[in-house]
Amino acid sequence: MLNDKFHRLLRRQIKKSNLDILDDPKYADFLEMIDNAYKGFDKDLRRIEHILEKSTKELFVANQKLIKERDHTNEKLENIVDNIGGVLFETDLDGNFTFLNNAWAEYSGIPVNNAVGKSYRKFLHGENIDGFKRFEDLFSKEKQHIKFIFKHRRNGELMWFEVKSKLIKDSKGVSTGFIGTIIDITNLKETEIELQKANKSKDEFLSTMSHEIRTPLNAVTGLANILLMEEHLPDQLENLKALKYSGEHLLGLINDLLDFDKIKSGKLKLVEKDFSLNYFLESIKSHFSLRTEKKGLIFNVIKENDVPDNIIGDKLKLTQIIKNLLSNSLKFTENGCINLSVRNLGVKENKVKLVFKVIDTGIGISKSRQESIFESFMQANSETSIKYGGTGLGLSISKKLLNLQGSDLMVESELGKGSTFFFEIIYKISNRLSVYEPDMIKMQPNYEPIDINVLVAEDNKMNVLILKRFFNKWGVTYTIAENGEKVLELFKKFNYDLILMDLQMPKINGYQAAKIIRKSEDKNKASVPIIALTAFAQTDIKKKTEQYKMNGFMGKPFNPEELYKLLKSYSKAYNKKAI
Repeated sequence: MLNDKFHRLLRRQIKKSNLDILDDPKYADFLEMIDNAYKGFDKDLRRIEHILEKSTKELFVANQKLIKERDHTNEKLENIVDNIGGVLFETDLDGNFTFLNNAWAEYSGIPVNNAVGKSYRKFLHGENIDGFKRFEDLFSKEKQHIKFIFKHRRNGELMWFEVKSKLIKDSKGVSTGFIGTIIDITNLKETEIELQKANKSKDEFLSTMSHEIRTPLNAVTGLANILLMEEHLPDQLENLKALKYSGEHLLGLINDLLDFDKIKSGKLKLVEKDFSLNYFLESIKSHFSLRTEKKGLIFNVIKENDVPDNIIGDKLKLTQIIKNLLSNSLKFTENGCINLSVRNLGVKENKVKLVFKVIDTGIGISKSRQESIFESFMQANSETSIKYGGTGLGLSISKKLLNLQGSDLMVESELGKGSTFFFEIIYKISNRLSVYEPDMIKMQPNYEPIDINVLVAEDNKMNVLILKRFFNKWGVTYTIAENGEKVLELFKKFNYDLILMDLQMPKINGYQAAKIIRKSEDKNKASVPIIALTAFAQTDIKKKTEQYKMNGFMGKPFNPEELYKLLKSYSKAYNKKAI
C-alpha cells in the first residue's frame, strides 16, 4: 500500500508504474525529493491563485470605478455640449451632419434626429447667407477654416447666426469631415444694423446741415466778392474784407469737420492722377503770397535736388495738407518769414521720395505739447484757441491724410523760436511729357469777357442773383432754369456750351436731368459738358456725378476765380485753341 504521506500525483504515478520501489531504501531519497517538489509546486500554485484572486478583485473594483468615471464624464460632456449656448456640429466631407447637439433643435425648430444624416444645404438658403455666398464656397474640401453669417426665421422672429468650422483629419492626415459651431449673434447683428442706420442718419444729417449752412454762406461770400469787385467807398474796404474773411473762415471750419468725419468713417479714398508739381507749387505760392504780404511776412517756395515735374499721386490731398500747414504757420507767425521747401531724396524703380517742409518764425511749440497737437480738437494750450481761433483739426486731418498714403507728419519746434513741420512721401514719376490741367489757365487781375453760352439749373433765388452778377461782369451769356423740367425743355430748344447743374431741384433733380440728357438721340447735344453745383457734402458726390456721366462738380459756396477758370476752360475761344 502506498504511503499516504506522499503527494497524490506521486502515488498515482507509482501505482501506474507497477514498480515495487516503496520499500527499496535506495529509492527513498529520490521519492522524498519528488514528493517535496510536488508539494512545493502546490504551495506555489495556491499562492499564485491567491494573488490572482486578489488582483481580479482589485481589477474589478478599478474597472467599476473607471466605468463610473466614464459615465460621469460622458454625462458632464453631454451637459456641457447641450448647454454650451450654441450648436456644435460635425459633418462628413459632403456636408452631411453626423452629430448635432440639442441646441440645434432649440435654434432651428427641427429635431436632431430629423437633421442628422442630411446635408446642411437642406437647411440653408442662399439668399439668407450674408454676402450671398455660393454653396460651392461653403465647406469646400480645399478650405481649412470656414466662417460665414446667415439669417433664419423661427416663429416669425428673425435671428442671425455665425458659423465657424474647421476641416478635421485622421491620424494619416486624410480629411474626414468638418467640426464647428453655430452661434446666435442676433443681438450683435441688430446692434450693427442700428449702428449702420445711425451712421447713415448721421451722414444725411451732416449732408443736410452742410447744405443748409452752405446755401446762405454762398450768398454771404458771393455778395462780399461782388461788392469787392464793384465800386465802393474807401472806408468800406476793411468791412468788406472782414465779411469775406469771416465767410471763408466759416466755410473752412465746416470743411474741416466734414473731412474729419470722412476720415474717421474710413470713407476717404486715394485718387491718384498725373499732375504737375511745378504748377502745384506755383499755385500755392500765388495763393499764399497775397496772404503773407498783407500780414507783412516773407513767403518763399524752395525746390532742391532737381525735383521732378510730372508725378502721379493724390494732388487734392497734397494741396489740403500743404494748405493746412501753411495756414497754421500764417496764423501763429507775426514777424519774419514762412518757407515751403520740397527736396528730392532719391529716385528708385520709377518712384521719387520727396520731403516737404513748412518752416516758420512763429510762436513755436513746447516739447511737452508737441505730441498732443496732432490729436483731434487739440491745440498747444487753452489760450491758443481763444487768441488765434480754429478747431484744432488741421494738423490732425493732415496727419491722417498722410497716414492714408503711408507717410507721417513730424514736427521740430522750440517755444518762441518757430516751428518746422515736415513729411516724406513717395510718388510715382509720370512718363507723360506734360500734364494738362484746366486749373493752369492763368488768371489776370482784370477778368476778360468769356464767350460762352451757359444753361444754369438753380432754384435758389439768392444763388441765382449772385451768379447773374458774376456772369454779367464776365460777359457770359446765360439762361436760368429753376427746376429739372425747365432744364430739359430749354436743352431741347437751344444749344449750350455748358450746363451748370444744381443737384437738388424740384420736380426733376440734377442727377435725373443729367441722365436724360446723356440719353438724348442727338449725340452732339448729349455730349454737352455738365458741371454739378452742390452745397451738399456727401462723401460719394464725386463717384455719383461720374456715375451719371457729369464732367465734374463745384461745391457751393464757390470761389469766383475757380468759377471763372471753369467757364473759360469750356469757352468757345479756349476750345478753338485746343483743336
